[in-house]
Amino acid sequence: MSDEVSPAPALGPGLDLDLRLVRYFTVVAEHLHFGRAAVSLHVAQPSLSRQIKRLEDTLGVRLLERTTQGSALTAAGAAFLPQAQALLHSAQQAVRAARAAAPPRTITIGYVEDLVITPAVRDLRRRHPDAHVRTRHLHWNEARALPDGRVDVLVARTPLPIPDNDLSVTVLYDEPRVLLVPASHRLADKASVRQDDFADEPLPACAGMAAGWSGFWRLEPRSEGNPAPLGPLLVDTFEDKLEVVADGRAVAVVPAYDRRYTLRDDLAAITVDDIEPCQVVLASRADDRNPLVTHFRESSRRFLEPRHEEMTHS
Repeated sequence: MSDEVSPAPALGPGLDLDLRLVRYFTVVAEHLHFGRAAVSLHVAQPSLSRQIKRLEDTLGVRLLERTTQGSALTAAGAAFLPQAQALLHSAQQAVRAARAAAPPRTITIGYVEDLVITPAVRDLRRRHPDAHVRTRHLHWNEARALPDGRVDVLVARTPLPIPDNDLSVTVLYDEPRVLLVPASHRLADKASVRQDDFADEPLPACAGMAAGWSGFWRLEPRSEGNPAPLGPLLVDTFEDKLEVVADGRAVAVVPAYDRRYTLRDDLAAITVDDIEPCQVVLASRADDRNPLVTHFRESSRRFLEPRHEEMTHS
């Protein structure tokens, strides 16, 4: 970050304060380290530095100072932080209030990664032709869109990467987990394996994920309470995980019905006999009384069962 802060116009009616930049600042202030904050936000560190610089330019003050240990709040940053947190909280409350006041003829349906919700959405639209039914594709790290009010329901796999205390969760179906290995791997031709067959193989971990989520997919803790061998690097996306496995640097446990690994002929999926399945669930906010949420849950139960061709993966 440059030592020079460009002059900024005084805050006034014509000046917008970008809430995204305010959120970035609060995360950096929480970690007091640009690198760790960038990982938490899933943005590149140089980009995060530029966004903080933009916020400082807008305010006309320096908020953070680089130190040998990370970063430190300036006096202006320390004064701005509680106001920034209150601003973000107020914005979230405003979104929720607006959604609560909207007619119950609107629903935004979130779905994560490769999951397909089209049959259930089509049925909901058929049953409610006058409703405004929107869909929103989310990456694995965007499940907070549900508690934050950006979507009304969420179709995702367990374990959910967000607390489910205030959620209503409906299990749609169980999905086995399989071991993914390079096509040239010693286990690639096996019809099935057990955990002991690959206990010494490294498994990649996803950056920024909660311990419970990572542990489920890395089969931790092991019988002796030890962690699984860690792969050579953290991965940010499912596609990154596929690349690490195909390159022979790790193996991975993945959902059996995920279509993405079937597009590659350099990977092999093997049934694992002694692990529990994950589940595909529909989650909504427990206090949401929108009848379209209830109706979409009914459509999902009826139409989102795994199809036969999904269950016969190669």
